[in-house]
Amino acid sequence: MALKTSWGGIELTGKNEIPLPNPERYLSMLVDGAARNVPEVDVATYKEFRSNLSRLSLQLPDRLPDADKLALIRVIIHEFENYRDGSERAARERLSAWRGLVEKLLLELLSTLGIPSTSPQVAPMAEKLVDLRTVEDVHDFKMLLQEFLHPTDPKVKAPKPSFFKEPDRSTENDNASGLLGGGAAVEHLQKIMDRGGKGFIAVFRLSCLEVISQRFGPEAVQDCLMAVSAFLTESLQNEDTIYHWSDSSLLAILENRVNEVILNAQLQRIAAANRETNVTIGGRNIMLRLPITFDLTPINRLRNADDLFKLAAMRTTNW
Repeated sequence: MALKTSWGGIELTGKNEIPLPNPERYLSMLVDGAARNVPEVDVATYKEFRSNLSRLSLQLPDRLPDADKLALIRVIIHEFENYRDGSERAARERLSAWRGLVEKLLLELLSTLGIPSTSPQVAPMAEKLVDLRTVEDVHDFKMLLQEFLHPTDPKVKAPKPSFFKEPDRSTENDNASGLLGGGAAVEHLQKIMDRGGKGFIAVFRLSCLEVISQRFGPEAVQDCLMAVSAFLTESLQNEDTIYHWSDSSLLAILENRVNEVILNAQLQRIAAANRETNVTIGGRNIMLRLPITFDLTPINRLRNADDLFKLAAMRTTNW
């Protein structure tokens, strides 16, 4: 005689069988419970995964033949496999995007410090950045960057900005360009902002000046800066004001300009027209090609005139 024991409404027999009143219902609950505990790595992938499982759960009617039940289970397992592959792919893409962002921010930081990305000091950080995968990797990279910017070894000097990029805070015109310094630009911008004026800030960047300085000397750099200053002053409108911002950049305040597309096209034409600069070196005239690039920023994007220093600090040239 078989032994029968009641447990939780389910009858246990001596044959070690547990007859279920509705096995398809239990299978649906198992699938739903497993799906709910799957991590939501990617929103779109997870939404599609849950939708597919819900659709498959509806295909579990009462008294489903075993062959059909097995086939359906295989399809459900395949959905879990698809979700795993999609989630891993999304995680890899997200990690790659974060690495790209960190690399961009690192290059911007080095640029503001006047440090070439090819500097030997940068190589260890670049190598570490490629292998960022775990929390420990990120922590090690952060410590490496901290040591780079703020060395604990007194023999190691922290990187300093290139003198070519130090902002000119003077209000005088005692520089090679013959223009008023950046301090005067801040004062003028503050007056415009106080009266609610509109317009744009243009930061003109002069490339290759460090190379010119190393090859021809500081006098050649001053000649280049003077020539570009005269060219931009002549090319811009009379109501525009231009200032000496650093030894490698000039800053223009373009008041009452409202169309950024048109203004950008005008400045592109101006920059393209500055093809060559004549400098006198050792009594000889030498023709140099000095590229000019620029960035435009609406005045109403700044909170106050002092933000000009923050803005221009980001508009630096990579040598």
